[in-house]
Amino acid sequence: MFDLTGKVAVVTGGGDGIGKASCEILAAAGAAVVVSDISLEKAQSVADSIVAAGGKSAAVVCNVLDSDDLAHLIDFAVETFGTVNILVNNAGMGGGGRENPFKIDREYVERIYAINVFAPWQLCKLAAPHMQQSGYGSIINITSMSSINNSPSMAIYGSSKAALNHLASNLAFDYGPMGIRINNVGPGATRTHALSTVLTPEIEEKMLAHTPIHRLGEVSDIAGAVLYFAAPISAWVSGQTLMVNGGGVQTLD
Repeated sequence: MFDLTGKVAVVTGGGDGIGKASCEILAAAGAAVVVSDISLEKAQSVADSIVAAGGKSAAVVCNVLDSDDLAHLIDFAVETFGTVNILVNNAGMGGGGRENPFKIDREYVERIYAINVFAPWQLCKLAAPHMQQSGYGSIINITSMSSINNSPSMAIYGSSKAALNHLASNLAFDYGPMGIRINNVGPGATRTHALSTVLTPEIEEKMLAHTPIHRLGEVSDIAGAVLYFAAPISAWVSGQTLMVNGGGVQTLD
């Protein structure tokens, strides 16, 4: 039920963090993985490590703000491995409690929504026909616990991720008849480079005070949820958002 042999996965932002862990777990389950990242060097490093471990992988540069890059990403996957069965919309931007509503401007807001909402929507649109033709399709959006939390200086990031949640729950109705499932994984506070830029011992202590599983998340925790949604075991699951957060709430005060 977790076997992805013969399937082709595309992962955005796959060069490190949650994206890298998702690439690795999908490859370990048998999928051929297209690792895309704005840094070709990072993407290539992940693809090389997958191949060295006996898997199938290829790297491609992709700036998700560039519509041509998004189209090229799907074309590259089809040309390299024959189709697209799994899409992980992981690339994202924003958050960290840095969005003072009186200091950000419209350009910032548009950029965050372009990366966190428009790019996943466009990739879904581009990948869906190939998924339908192949007879297997699963789309996984990496959203955020911020999509349901209430925190200061997080309004734009949080609302963009909430939009991504709702986008998927509605697209499930459009894509279901095509044989395509679409779901979201909402990470809680997970040990990534992005979190390390704001995390202090004091902040971590506050987060863990409201976390029943008393630790922060690891990228492997999020990748496990990605595998669940990508694999046949979740064949009757679509339009859902799964929060992976240790059973609690971690916010930036």
